[in-house]
Amino acid sequence: MSHHHSCRDHDGPHHPRKDHEHGADHEEDHDHGCRHGHGAGRHAHSHAPSSFGRAFAIGIILNTTYVIAEAFYGIASHSLALLADAGHNLGDVLGLAVAWVAASLSQRRPSVRYTYGLRGSSILAALGNAITLLVITGGIGWEAVRRLMDPEPSGGVTIMVVAAVGVAVNGATALLFMSGRKGDLNIKGAFTHMAADALIALGVVVTGGLIIVTGWLWLDPAVSLIVSATIILGTWSLLRDSLNLALDAVPPSINPQAVERHLKALPGVTHVHDLHIWGMSTTETALTAHLVRPNQPVDDAFLCQAAEAMKKHFGIGHATFQIETGEGEECRLAPDSVV
Repeated sequence: MSHHHSCRDHDGPHHPRKDHEHGADHEEDHDHGCRHGHGAGRHAHSHAPSSFGRAFAIGIILNTTYVIAEAFYGIASHSLALLADAGHNLGDVLGLAVAWVAASLSQRRPSVRYTYGLRGSSILAALGNAITLLVITGGIGWEAVRRLMDPEPSGGVTIMVVAAVGVAVNGATALLFMSGRKGDLNIKGAFTHMAADALIALGVVVTGGLIIVTGWLWLDPAVSLIVSATIILGTWSLLRDSLNLALDAVPPSINPQAVERHLKALPGVTHVHDLHIWGMSTTETALTAHLVRPNQPVDDAFLCQAAEAMKKHFGIGHATFQIETGEGEECRLAPDSVV
């Protein structure tokens, strides 16, 4: 349900009933009944995480089992490459668990204190996942440099067998999330990490074979450094996108200039200001804007049209508009320099 309120209410909470009692202009303060715009947006954007609950459960179980086995055989065979991959997989298990919890929390209904519900937890989960992976990778990289200076014997056959199992486990887990990778940053993160893990594990298989053939002990820490670099490259976009969402940046899939042009093209609108677009979660986007419509009545039909346009063309399911007549004192939020 979309709402709009007058400029004077930005200093405090909005009280429509109180405004009415004091003779506030009903043309400016009008709470319309376009439930379809919000209801449809909420439904269309929140079903993705919950539908992957089974994928999260299977992925966590498979990868936890594999991490334990990989760490055991990594220690037994003195393989830093296996331990590096185990550390990365442990980060992914934690990331999957946090993403799953966040996906569940994001379905909580709004409360008096959390008026948007807990949708923002999915953004925090994505950000935490990225930071955790980078920290683990840094520790692995440090140990790899030490091992390059002082190589240790490692079992090539064990490395090959364990890593081959990793290719299967990570590849299967990636497939579980493939269909949702374009609609949710957390699902994208899960898919990207699992697919990268499968490729990394394949590289470790090759490393084990080369160690058997050549006896080059330095290959193990060298490959672990390559693994670390690959993880950093793969995690950077997740860190950037989740940090931007945490800072209320416009989601990368939305062009704010295009949104403004579309709003200006609505019937009777002569000017748009105080336009804000941000991610409520990794799947839902919100918008607020002041629309100036001189000599035009404020009606539900127009507000529904505006909300539906944002949903249809930009995937913004939570749009809030304030209608202004442009007469009298200029809105103090009209200048672009004012937030």
